[in-house]
Amino acid sequence: MDSDASLTGPVNFGNPVESTMLELAELILSLTGSRSEVVFRTAPPDDPRQRCPDITVAKRHFNWSPRVPLEDGLKETITYFRRELSR
Repeated sequence: MDSDASLTGPVNFGNPVESTMLELAELILSLTGSRSEVVFRTAPPDDPRQRCPDITVAKRHFNWSPRVPLEDGLKETITYFRRELSR
C-alpha cells in the first residue's frame, strides 16, 4: 500500500521452498498427531503442477524473504488454533 507507484499487480509473499501437496499433508498429519487419511483426487485442469512461489518482486521492492521455516510456522499455527478451539 505504501510502495513505489511503479509497482503494480500482486506481490507473492510465499515461501520459495517447493514441496508437494503430499509432503505438506504428511507434515501436517505428523505435527498434529492426526489419524486422518490422505485422499487422492484428480486435479482440476488448471491446477499447477509445481507450486514454487516467485518472490523476486517482494525481495526487490520490500527487501523481504521468509525467515520462519515451514515446519516452525506450522507448529506455531497449530498451537494457535488448538488454543483458539479450546476456548
